[in-house]
Amino acid sequence: MMQPIWAPWRLQYILSKKGPECIFCEKPKAQSDRDNLILHRSALSFVIMNLYPYNNGHLMVVPYRHLHSITDLNGDELLDLMVMTQLSVRCLKKVFRPEGFNIGLNIGKVAGAGLEEHLHFHVIPRWVGDTHFMAVLGEVRVIPEHVLSTYDKLFPVFRQG
Repeated sequence: MMQPIWAPWRLQYILSKKGPECIFCEKPKAQSDRDNLILHRSALSFVIMNLYPYNNGHLMVVPYRHLHSITDLNGDELLDLMVMTQLSVRCLKKVFRPEGFNIGLNIGKVAGAGLEEHLHFHVIPRWVGDTHFMAVLGEVRVIPEHVLSTYDKLFPVFRQG
């Protein structure tokens, strides 16, 4: 028998009104990084927390340039995204001491991209027994900390580099 995946925290995102603008293009233009959950900026990309995380500390590394495929990135952007992903892993390790990570990107809706028009890497810290795929079948996932509390822990660590 097929079991449904229970992810009620995603309902707010699914039901939220989405404007025509790209959030990954608009949020970096705003004045308050904390209000927009932006942890770090480089010349070509930025690190932003996922407002609807799959796990505590779920980050996204996003190029400023509005691209939908990895094949559209130039060499400098590729390098910058990897450097920012590496920095994200270092900072998450320092603050939360995860036992592993899921790092990747979804290209196209069929591949699971929720916002397919603007490429972004997911960096998700993992712990034994946390939210393994099989553990969410028929159960509720627990995010143990408010997203702004997580931001306040990570921000100074990103500032230190």
